[in-house]
Amino acid sequence: MENAVLGIGNPLLDISAKVDESILTKYDLKPANAILAEEKHLPLYDDLVAMKGVEFLAGGANQNTIRAVQWMLQTPNATNYIGCVGKDKYADDMKKEALADGVNTHYLVTEEARTGTCAVLILEKERSMVANLGAANCYKVDHLQHPDRQKLIEQAKVIYATGFFLTVSVPSLTLLAEHCANKNKPFLFNLSAPFLIQFFWDEKMEAIFPYIDVLFGNEDEFAHLGERLGLKDKPLREIGLAASARDKINKNRPRVVIITQGSNPTLICREGQVTEVPVDLIPAEKLVDTNGAGDSFCGGFIAQFLKEGASAVSEKACLAGHYCAGVTVQTSGTNFRDKTPSFA
Repeated sequence: MENAVLGIGNPLLDISAKVDESILTKYDLKPANAILAEEKHLPLYDDLVAMKGVEFLAGGANQNTIRAVQWMLQTPNATNYIGCVGKDKYADDMKKEALADGVNTHYLVTEEARTGTCAVLILEKERSMVANLGAANCYKVDHLQHPDRQKLIEQAKVIYATGFFLTVSVPSLTLLAEHCANKNKPFLFNLSAPFLIQFFWDEKMEAIFPYIDVLFGNEDEFAHLGERLGLKDKPLREIGLAASARDKINKNRPRVVIITQGSNPTLICREGQVTEVPVDLIPAEKLVDTNGAGDSFCGGFIAQFLKEGASAVSEKACLAGHYCAGVTVQTSGTNFRDKTPSFA
């Protein structure tokens, strides 16, 4: 399992604190929402840092998933993560936090911008997130082409990318996707957010799509993908099958589409067939925070996928994803510290 998983994405230091409604009002924010920071939001980060009980975690959707994979595998040096950070204390803190979770980071360090941050405002069980990508936007494909990163790419059994990275470096995604196709390795990709499908499909996402072997997304993301595929308002299973049937570069692997639906069954769509995998419901009184559940699902899925040889996708991979997501929703933040996985 050494160096088995390589993830690439936007590393963000999560700055999390419990707040009252006055903070949301001050910065014109909504509960249970996620946005990119505007100029008016920039003072928010200093406000949170000054609050009592503030927590810091190595975040960003892809990095969260890689942390979840590492936790589920419980194997040293199994995971590597790549992204861009600034030359500052936030980067040092994030590297320290990721390493504490067992993830080896290989950050490109830039002086062009500060390390990206994500303000996480907790109001009861709801979270409002404001992401300032900062240095994450500065990643360059040259970093991937360095011999040290090329060695990691060669060693990886699975490469995982998120749609959020489409706004940063499509050449980097293309390099990784082409490597996977040429070496018959699984290239896993997450749709990540509806706005990426709405605004970046034609020029970016559609170019990567033929390389995708396993495609993740939730019901909202696949509904928007359905519109792009001419299937507006069609059932999710029909959209998933259409996505799985689109042309692929690597003909040795059928594309598998994984559609999560919260507490409703996860759909596995492949080769004209749809399999429903039920979700074990978490009692309402045990729910703490649903944010990060999707990232954790992918982490559990990838870990089990690897254990089974990273060939065909099994229902058990989805069950492992459900288990990992279930741990996350009973925890504040995507935090696996002081826990031992019990999925078998």
